[in-house]
Amino acid sequence: MSALPPEPPSFAHSMGALWLYTVLRIGLFLVLFAILWLVGVGGLLGVLIAVILSVPLSLVLLARPRAALARTIEQRVAARRARTADLNRELQGDGPDVEESH
Repeated sequence: MSALPPEPPSFAHSMGALWLYTVLRIGLFLVLFAILWLVGVGGLLGVLIAVILSVPLSLVLLARPRAALARTIEQRVAARRARTADLNRELQGDGPDVEESH
């Protein structure tokens, strides 16, 4: 008898983690762009510098939200693989719910 597949986080929880990380990334970019604008570096050059600076800063400053997002993705993938493996076993006749009809 196989163990129950791990319960994945709900779709709403997964999307919440995704939106939180996305909003934080955009917020970090906007803060950097605003600082550059106040210093006098605006326009396309300010956008490019803000993008270049926001990438390494997000790796450091947003490590926890990124890890939470990655965790929800890993849990959903693991649950889907477990469901697929259970379905494959049932289709091959090795599942626990298969009735003997011989």
